[in-house]
Amino acid sequence: MIITLSGKAGSGKSTIARQLSLKLGLKHYSVGDVMRQMAAERSIPLLELNKLAEKDQSIDKELDGRLAKLGETEHDFVIDGRLAAFFIPRADARIFLEADPRTRAERILRAQRSDERTETFEETLANMERREESERKRYKHYYDVDYTDRKLYTDIVDTTTLPLDRLIDSIIAIVKKRGQKGKKKG
Repeated sequence: MIITLSGKAGSGKSTIARQLSLKLGLKHYSVGDVMRQMAAERSIPLLELNKLAEKDQSIDKELDGRLAKLGETEHDFVIDGRLAAFFIPRADARIFLEADPRTRAERILRAQRSDERTETFEETLANMERREESERKRYKHYYDVDYTDRKLYTDIVDTTTLPLDRLIDSIIAIVKKRGQKGKKKG
């Protein structure tokens, strides 16, 4: 079983993926963690790495190559990343997580990640929007894909108001339903 979780910054991808992997006993991979690690290795903020990636395709190519290889060689994992569904189309469930922008910005602000630290809600919201625009430009330019295109996904889940435990239960129900459909086909 391969499950991809995609969505905009602050939609809950990493949090949900970690909990989902624990509950289902699957490995967890996070493209965001790899990107943050790359930024830290260069001693620059994540937003700056995103800007560099607009000019240096090797940054995205390195990340995306790892992602595609993972999808080809491994089984039974949960992965969160904006382009996970695009690079792992054989995933059993490709889920896009939605949440309104204010909720996403509040989550980012509360997370207190050192690479995304800001002083105010407004600054967090502005950084989030700049990052999303940077990523959207790169993905369109490099791969001619819009990761928010619903056609990439098997399911859409709104994370704005549901508590984490209910979101996990809801996604597990989706995954089980998809697993049953797969068994019927075979």
